[in-house]
Amino acid sequence: MDDKRKIIIREIEQWRKSKLLPEHYCDFLLNIYLEDRSSQGKVSFLGITPAAIKNSNWKIWVLIFGLIAVISLTALNFTAFNLPMQIGVSLLFLFVCYALGSLKRMNEPLRAQMLFGMASLFLLFIGVYLFRLYHIYDSVLVVGFVVLCSLVWLLTGLLSRFILFQLCGWVVLVFCYGWLLHYKLDSINWVTLELSWVPLSLLFGWLGWILHEKSKQTSTVFLMLSCIVWFMPELYGMLYSEQYGAQAVQLALVGKIFIEASLLFTFRKKWTEWVA
Repeated sequence: MDDKRKIIIREIEQWRKSKLLPEHYCDFLLNIYLEDRSSQGKVSFLGITPAAIKNSNWKIWVLIFGLIAVISLTALNFTAFNLPMQIGVSLLFLFVCYALGSLKRMNEPLRAQMLFGMASLFLLFIGVYLFRLYHIYDSVLVVGFVVLCSLVWLLTGLLSRFILFQLCGWVVLVFCYGWLLHYKLDSINWVTLELSWVPLSLLFGWLGWILHEKSKQTSTVFLMLSCIVWFMPELYGMLYSEQYGAQAVQLALVGKIFIEASLLFTFRKKWTEWVA
């Protein structure tokens, strides 16, 4: 396209020199082609050029702001709907976001991630909101819904091959596992705490190594997850430092940092193959 533009510009210059067209016509044509060329690099954050906005049709503006008005009115009157209507509207919004994100995943990955992210956050928000709206405070049901959300995020990341959604899904599952340990075990001492998390960290690391030849993205997620889970006992201990002792938690944290750094340094030639 640039070569054709250059040829046209050279032709216009020839017309000017040979007096085939009046000079002001040549200037007009040159300005059109030069402005189009300079505007090609001007792309906004969402991939919309200023020229596209200037030349847009009024019907598009009516459609966009009409949709914004419908969404706003639906949100403002959401509590007036009955429960099936609320669930239906929420599912419709989720379907539109996930469908549009799937269509734009290959050509416009940034927009796809924004749509997936908006849908994922909305899924968590609307579930918790409905629980509070209908006075459902059963922790098992709430955490069960959060687990469902994390599975949806994980599935979204796997299908779209976006690493962020995979990692978020696993991290939320890990925190739900921490909630289960806290509320379902009668007593958690320091040894039990370490035994509840360290083997899980090693398991994630091992899974990352097993899968690194089949899927580097998934192995990278497990490597990052392994590093996060490694410090979960200390994170839990910080929340209950009066029970475990603030100094003991700090010493354990510093010790684990040095252990993890040593392992990453020693096996750097191995784990870099996972993410390369």
